[in-house]
Amino acid sequence: MNSDDGTTVLWRPTGPNELALVRESGWRAWPPRLPDQPIFYPVLNEDYAVMIARDWNVPASGVGYVTRFRVESEFLSRYPVRQAGGKTILELWVPAEELDEFNAHIVGMIGIVHEFR
Repeated sequence: MNSDDGTTVLWRPTGPNELALVRESGWRAWPPRLPDQPIFYPVLNEDYAVMIARDWNVPASGVGYVTRFRVESEFLSRYPVRQAGGKTILELWVPAEELDEFNAHIVGMIGIVHEFR
């Protein structure tokens, strides 16, 4: 979702451990991926993020969060939109080794928009 200010709104479903690391960053960066996580997957719509947080994160850890953040649209153009299922199941695949650079292009803060228990 491109906005007039040159940014794109993204969502990220997350569990409590990842969210704690985002909090430690001052709500400005995503933590490095774990060795078994070669890709960072932000999603392009809120409904898809809600589904993952509610249906995957809650059973796995007791709580799921949906975060929202903005990234410079021009920077994001390097990542093709991936359809991971139905028409609205859209995500970006950011290689783990590019996450620091991705974080540098976040505009503003990462915020929590939903919490499921």
